[in-house]
Amino acid sequence: MTVHPSLQSSIDAWTHSIEAIAELVTPLVEGEWNRATDLPGWSVRDVVSHVIGLESEMLGDPRPIHTLPRDLYHVRSESARRMEVQVDVRRHHTAPEMVSELEYTVIRRSRQLRNETRQPDAVVRSPLDEDRPLDFVLQLRAFDVWVHEQDLRRALGKPGNLDSPGAHVTRDLLLKTLPGTVAKKAQAPADSAVVFDISGPLEFMRTVRVDAEGNGTINGSVSLGPTVTLAMDWDIFHRLACGRIRPAAVAEQIKIDGDQALAAAILDNFAVTP
Repeated sequence: MTVHPSLQSSIDAWTHSIEAIAELVTPLVEGEWNRATDLPGWSVRDVVSHVIGLESEMLGDPRPIHTLPRDLYHVRSESARRMEVQVDVRRHHTAPEMVSELEYTVIRRSRQLRNETRQPDAVVRSPLDEDRPLDFVLQLRAFDVWVHEQDLRRALGKPGNLDSPGAHVTRDLLLKTLPGTVAKKAQAPADSAVVFDISGPLEFMRTVRVDAEGNGTINGSVSLGPTVTLAMDWDIFHRLACGRIRPAAVAEQIKIDGDQALAAAILDNFAVTP
């Protein structure tokens, strides 16, 4: 046996999304690479550069030795500076250069994943410069690549894959953050229940319950008389959670029943990525 069975779903999701990115950008003309995305300061080229850079780091390639310009207004933290190096070093690359490097990176990374023999709990260095279990790092890569696929689709006006394998990995990771968002960040009261009713290409309903000690748990059981219910489309849900839009911009597309103040606190703390 090579790849552990529990790792395969993340690998499959990553493969589906990164191949979709390659299909999206391969036919682009030079000007389309400069289209702005929802990420401040990042164009289509920059998003693809980010993906190439992090996958290169997963391959063990050395990070570029590169000094960032001082006028990058969107770079406001050390972690952002770290991410920006792989992006800025490719800002003058042509469309053919970008496509060629992406294709080569996908080939190398796919081969590496096919030959993966480590156990899911093996500790590896993540692109975030942290030591984490292999299974979690592979989930994060599938999540990151799917979210950036969606960034590119919105920038290029080519929606799709909202229910793909990468979408399912993204949903599962985002759901794990909801108890902390509701109980700790939004300070939901003890013995309260918050229902998330998500429609669209990926439908699901989850209830976050806060116990007497203020700790949150999540499950799929129905809550009778919840403190608040938040209903929205999956596309809105993941864009809010990934920091692509602010709640005020999509207020009319979110239905709130129950405690309005708690709902506002949850939405204000909804983004899990900077």
